[in-house]
Amino acid sequence: MKRETAPVRRERNSLGGDLVIPVGALVFTLYYFSTILDSPWTAQVSAFFVGAVLIGLVAIFLVKSGLQVARKEASLGFDGLIAPPGLLPRRLALLALTFGYIVLIEWGGFTLTSFSFLFLAMLLLGGGRNIRLALLLSATLSLVGFLLFILAFETRFPEGPFERLIKSVF
Repeated sequence: MKRETAPVRRERNSLGGDLVIPVGALVFTLYYFSTILDSPWTAQVSAFFVGAVLIGLVAIFLVKSGLQVARKEASLGFDGLIAPPGLLPRRLALLALTFGYIVLIEWGGFTLTSFSFLFLAMLLLGGGRNIRLALLLSATLSLVGFLLFILAFETRFPEGPFERLIKSVF
Protein backbone atom coordinates (compact mmCIF):
# COMPACT_ATOMS: atom_id res chain seq x y z
CA MET A 1 0.00 0.00 0.00
CA LYS A 2 1.22 3.42 -0.93
CA ARG A 3 0.91 6.11 1.61
CA GLU A 4 -0.41 9.40 0.32
CA THR A 5 1.49 12.43 1.39
CA ALA A 6 -0.10 15.78 1.94
CA PRO A 7 1.07 18.49 -0.42
CA VAL A 8 3.95 20.47 1.02
CA ARG A 9 2.94 24.05 1.66
CA ARG A 10 5.82 26.43 1.34
CA GLU A 11 5.74 29.62 3.29
CA ARG A 12 6.10 32.69 1.10
CA ASN A 13 8.62 35.39 1.91
CA SER A 14 7.21 38.81 2.73
CA LEU A 15 9.07 41.27 0.53
CA GLY A 16 7.28 44.49 1.49
CA GLY A 17 9.79 45.32 4.21
CA ASP A 18 12.69 44.58 1.86
CA LEU A 19 11.35 47.14 -0.61
CA VAL A 20 11.28 50.09 1.82
CA ILE A 21 14.95 51.07 1.46
CA PRO A 22 15.23 50.52 -2.32
CA VAL A 23 12.06 52.52 -2.99
CA GLY A 24 13.28 55.23 -0.60
CA ALA A 25 16.64 55.28 -2.39
CA LEU A 26 14.87 55.63 -5.74
CA VAL A 27 12.76 58.54 -4.50
CA PHE A 28 15.80 60.22 -2.93
CA THR A 29 17.85 59.78 -6.12
CA LEU A 30 15.13 61.36 -8.24
CA TYR A 31 14.89 64.23 -5.75
CA TYR A 32 18.68 64.58 -5.82
CA PHE A 33 18.65 64.80 -9.60
CA SER A 34 16.19 67.68 -9.35
CA THR A 35 18.52 69.58 -6.98
CA ILE A 36 21.61 69.45 -9.20
CA LEU A 37 20.11 71.00 -12.31
CA ASP A 38 21.83 74.34 -11.62
CA SER A 39 25.15 72.79 -10.59
CA PRO A 40 28.27 72.81 -12.77
CA TRP A 41 28.26 70.13 -15.44
CA THR A 42 31.05 68.16 -13.74
CA ALA A 43 28.93 67.80 -10.61
CA GLN A 44 25.94 66.83 -12.74
CA VAL A 45 27.91 64.11 -14.53
CA SER A 46 29.21 62.66 -11.27
CA ALA A 47 25.80 62.77 -9.64
CA PHE A 48 24.13 61.27 -12.68
CA PHE A 49 26.65 58.42 -12.82
CA VAL A 50 26.20 57.50 -9.15
CA GLY A 51 22.43 57.95 -9.37
CA ALA A 52 22.18 55.87 -12.54
CA VAL A 53 24.07 53.01 -10.89
CA LEU A 54 21.76 53.21 -7.87
CA ILE A 55 18.64 53.32 -10.06
CA GLY A 56 19.95 50.33 -12.04
CA LEU A 57 20.52 48.30 -8.88
CA VAL A 58 17.08 49.21 -7.52
CA ALA A 59 15.49 48.27 -10.86
CA ILE A 60 17.19 44.86 -10.79
CA PHE A 61 15.98 44.30 -7.23
CA LEU A 62 12.43 45.38 -8.10
CA VAL A 63 12.31 43.08 -11.16
CA LYS A 64 13.65 40.17 -9.11
CA SER A 65 11.09 40.84 -6.38
CA GLY A 66 8.29 41.21 -8.93
CA LEU A 67 9.18 37.86 -10.47
CA GLN A 68 9.10 36.19 -7.05
CA VAL A 69 5.65 37.65 -6.39
CA ALA A 70 4.42 36.60 -9.86
CA ARG A 71 5.66 33.04 -9.25
CA LYS A 72 3.88 33.07 -5.86
CA GLU A 73 7.21 32.52 -4.08
CA ALA A 74 6.81 35.76 -2.18
CA SER A 75 4.21 38.30 -1.15
CA LEU A 76 4.29 42.05 -0.70
CA GLY A 77 3.52 41.78 3.02
CA PHE A 78 5.48 43.65 5.65
CA ASP A 79 5.87 40.75 8.09
CA GLY A 80 9.66 40.79 7.80
CA LEU A 81 9.77 44.46 8.75
CA ILE A 82 8.24 43.94 12.17
CA ALA A 83 9.35 40.36 12.86
CA PRO A 84 10.78 39.18 15.13
CA PRO A 85 8.93 41.40 17.61
CA GLY A 86 11.94 41.46 19.95
CA LEU A 87 13.89 43.58 17.44
CA LEU A 88 11.17 46.21 17.00
CA PRO A 89 12.30 48.46 19.91
CA ARG A 90 15.86 48.46 18.59
CA ARG A 91 14.66 49.26 15.07
CA LEU A 92 12.49 52.11 16.35
CA ALA A 93 15.42 53.46 18.37
CA LEU A 94 17.58 53.40 15.22
CA LEU A 95 14.83 55.24 13.35
CA ALA A 96 14.71 57.84 16.15
CA LEU A 97 18.50 58.22 15.95
CA THR A 98 18.20 58.78 12.20
CA PHE A 99 15.56 61.47 12.63
CA GLY A 100 17.65 63.03 15.39
CA TYR A 101 20.63 63.12 13.02
CA ILE A 102 18.56 64.90 10.38
CA VAL A 103 17.26 67.47 12.88
CA LEU A 104 20.56 68.10 14.68
CA ILE A 105 22.99 68.23 11.74
CA GLU A 106 22.23 71.93 11.15
CA TRP A 107 23.26 72.77 14.70
CA GLY A 108 25.99 70.20 15.35
CA GLY A 109 27.54 70.21 11.90
CA PHE A 110 28.46 67.26 9.75
CA THR A 111 31.39 65.88 11.72
CA LEU A 112 30.09 65.95 15.31
CA THR A 113 26.59 64.86 14.34
CA SER A 114 27.92 62.02 12.19
CA PHE A 115 30.22 60.93 15.01
CA SER A 116 27.35 60.96 17.53
CA PHE A 117 24.99 59.10 15.21
CA LEU A 118 27.53 56.44 14.28
CA PHE A 119 28.65 55.91 17.87
CA LEU A 120 25.11 55.62 19.26
CA ALA A 121 23.96 53.42 16.37
CA MET A 122 26.92 51.06 16.83
CA LEU A 123 26.24 50.84 20.55
CA LEU A 124 22.55 50.23 19.92
CA LEU A 125 23.08 47.58 17.26
CA GLY A 126 25.94 45.95 19.16
CA GLY A 127 24.01 45.75 22.41
CA GLY A 128 26.43 48.09 24.20
CA ARG A 129 29.42 45.84 23.62
CA ASN A 130 32.76 46.99 22.20
CA ILE A 131 32.48 50.62 23.26
CA ARG A 132 36.11 51.28 22.36
CA LEU A 133 35.66 49.84 18.87
CA ALA A 134 32.48 51.89 18.35
CA LEU A 135 34.31 55.01 19.52
CA LEU A 136 37.31 54.34 17.27
CA LEU A 137 35.21 53.53 14.20
CA SER A 138 32.89 56.50 14.72
CA ALA A 139 35.78 58.92 15.14
CA THR A 140 37.65 57.50 12.15
CA LEU A 141 34.63 57.51 9.83
CA SER A 142 33.61 61.03 10.87
CA LEU A 143 37.10 62.42 10.38
CA VAL A 144 37.51 60.66 7.03
CA GLY A 145 34.12 62.07 6.01
CA PHE A 146 35.26 65.54 7.07
CA LEU A 147 38.56 65.24 5.19
CA LEU A 148 37.01 63.76 2.07
CA PHE A 149 33.73 65.62 1.71
CA ILE A 150 34.41 68.98 3.34
CA LEU A 151 38.12 69.55 2.72
CA ALA A 152 38.84 67.57 -0.45
CA PHE A 153 35.51 67.86 -2.32
CA GLU A 154 34.53 71.20 -0.70
CA THR A 155 30.99 69.94 -0.19
CA ARG A 156 28.72 72.41 1.56
CA PHE A 157 27.68 70.32 4.54
CA PRO A 158 26.36 72.12 7.62
CA GLU A 159 29.08 73.70 9.74
CA GLY A 160 29.14 73.05 13.44
CA PRO A 161 31.57 73.67 16.29
CA PHE A 162 34.15 71.21 14.93
CA GLU A 163 34.20 72.68 11.43
CA ARG A 164 34.40 76.24 12.79
CA LEU A 165 37.26 75.26 15.12
CA ILE A 166 39.23 73.67 12.28
CA LYS A 167 38.57 76.67 10.05
CA SER A 168 39.81 79.10 12.74
CA VAL A 169 42.95 77.02 13.45
CA PHE A 170 43.91 76.71 9.78
